[in-house]
Amino acid sequence: MRQSLLCAFLLLVGAGAASADQVTLKNGDRLTGAIVSSDTKTLLIKTEFAGDVTIKWEAITGIESSETLHLILQDGTRLDGKVTTSDGRFVVATAAAPSAPTPKDTITAVRSDAAQRLFDEQAAKMAHPKFTYFWSGLLDTGLALTRGNSSTINYTLNGKGVRETPRDKLTLYTSYIFANDDTTPPSRTTANELRAGARGDLNLGPRLFVFALADFETNELQHLDLRQAYAGGVGYHVVKTDNTVFDVFGGIGYDRDSFAAYSLTNPTPPPPTTPVAALVQNSAEALVGEEFNSHVNKHSLLTERFVAYPNLSHTGDFRFQFDTSFVTQLNHRLSWHATFSDRYINYPPPGLKGNDLILSTGLRFTWGTAKL
Repeated sequence: MRQSLLCAFLLLVGAGAASADQVTLKNGDRLTGAIVSSDTKTLLIKTEFAGDVTIKWEAITGIESSETLHLILQDGTRLDGKVTTSDGRFVVATAAAPSAPTPKDTITAVRSDAAQRLFDEQAAKMAHPKFTYFWSGLLDTGLALTRGNSSTINYTLNGKGVRETPRDKLTLYTSYIFANDDTTPPSRTTANELRAGARGDLNLGPRLFVFALADFETNELQHLDLRQAYAGGVGYHVVKTDNTVFDVFGGIGYDRDSFAAYSLTNPTPPPPTTPVAALVQNSAEALVGEEFNSHVNKHSLLTERFVAYPNLSHTGDFRFQFDTSFVTQLNHRLSWHATFSDRYINYPPPGLKGNDLILSTGLRFTWGTAKL
């Protein structure tokens, strides 16, 4: 009886091992599990005891699959079936007949049934993309409160939505900061600024792209009712890899600044205050800038962007924008961020400063999926 049970157990173990995919390496090691997918660099296999294992594609000498795999060749041919290895070449048992032995260096991808279905779904979306496809984004928040000897509130909110395909990219963005101090009457608003905008990029080639943007801004403390800026131009991907992107760009645009009327304290009264009239300024301006994004490591991202706007209608006037963030991932959707922004104009209204600096830190929530 015991011998019968032992034989049955060994048969079950052998059947389980036989039903698993097997990958053979150059050093003779073998891994068994379920092959998920591969490209020209790595292959992912799910094993029972070691979990997900990533293997360098160059280290693989053989594949034996128990389930159907899908091999994509350099010429676009797709072979579907169980895979075996003969003399270092892969043979696929297709529905019609076994394929001719295929050299490993002609294979661009290997996918399981599930991985291939997902790829086909994404490829179909890419072939006929709807506007609702391929959106991803982030939401940054920061809040600071004090009560007791002081009574203050500081709140920041930043949001971004990106729809990106290999052909084009649409970015929507907004940021808001509010600060108030009511430690001693009267209550004082010490910051109230809203920025929003949109930018569209269209790729003309692997490196060259054109863009158009629209920016809007209000700033209560600067008495800026509304800044409207519209621009377009051309850009170039100096560096474009999976981990790092560095762009330079330039163009021309239109800017309309509307400042409200206000009063300044008169240092030699009377009268106690001096009125400053409202001002509306329309300008043509140039645009030149750069943008840098780099994954410092697997969990951290550094971004930086600088844009200067020399005024073409009022020679000598200019403004610039500078933004940088450092983000560390906490889990799949949640990250911690530190963000610094600077908005500068060298033509502020009388009695006001041209610089507005924002330093904020808090949690970042990401949503959506990246492009195919």
